Amino acid sequence: MNTVHKSDKIPRRKELYAHRTHRGYEIKLVVDIPAWRLAELTPLPVPARLTKPHPSLAALQQRPQPMGLTKSIQGRALRIIQALIIATESQGHKAALGTTQGAPPPQRRRSAPPHFTITTQGESVGFLVLQEQDRSEHIPTDKELADAKKHSRMRIAHFDYRSNRLRFILRGGSPHRASEWADIPDRPMEDQLADIAQEVDLRGKAAEHKRLADQQARKAQQRRWETATEEARTTYAYRLSRQAPRRASNAWHQTKRLTEYVTAVRDHTTSLPPGQERTEIEAWLAFADARLQHLTESAAAPKLPSPLKPSGDDLKPFLGHWSPYGPRSY
Repeated sequence: MNTVHKSDKIPRRKELYAHRTHRGYEIKLVVDIPAWRLAELTPLPVPARLTKPHPSLAALQQRPQPMGLTKSIQGRALRIIQALIIATESQGHKAALGTTQGAPPPQRRRSAPPHFTITTQGESVGFLVLQEQDRSEHIPTDKELADAKKHSRMRIAHFDYRSNRLRFILRGGSPHRASEWADIPDRPMEDQLADIAQEVDLRGKAAEHKRLADQQARKAQQRRWETATEEARTTYAYRLSRQAPRRASNAWHQTKRLTEYVTAVRDHTTSLPPGQERTEIEAWLAFADARLQHLTESAAAPKLPSPLKPSGDDLKPFLGHWSPYGPRSY
């Protein structure tokens, strides 16, 4: 793969990807490499001395153990952070102090809250600063061997540990290049600062792009819901208008039957002697006459139903998967 890349046989905007499959080893030529991966980044200068620390960096320095780093590496780490903050703030981003104090405990070493944050386009990117340990086999000294013979409980260490490498862990937003950067033999953290600053900017742009896309999606969904609701109102009104003749017919038949019944009751009442029974029936007849008059007027002059404001429950049968109470779908 490296030989192919160095041969200049691959177009600039294309890249080879290789992976194992059930049939063997597959190599693909992938097109459309993102422009940010082809950008020529200018190295970021790291100050030789920290004379005017950024306010958030100054606040970090006020803590007893700012990041839990040894003195041999803490000054360097602070200068690297200063260069990163200055570079990102020149792009319009904002740095702030994080919540982690000192070195996180071993069980939370990689998941602790950040030491500082950089907010870009509303997206907060947290930075956790760790000190890496290099382990090598310990070669006992003559003194250690002699002491071990004298004291049976003395144990000689199997390994020596050196802590001189930095690691930045980034959390928040959508990763592009990587989520971790560390000192490596041929590329110290200072040489990777431009990549880290670009990563912060890319995460901010991705967050803004997602916000705009989500906003457009919400607007589109609102429009679809409004269209569906309007169609549901039209269907509801049509169904209501279709029911109007049947309701008018029912009212006419009900009026006719009630008229016949009231006439029969009134004829029967005239044959009753004065008394409580006749009084109660006459009171009922008065109520029935009023009801009959209302039905007669409705049946005599049928009208189309006046436009009503249907409730959500009225529209629900005509909305399919849409909710009648907002642009949500089931």
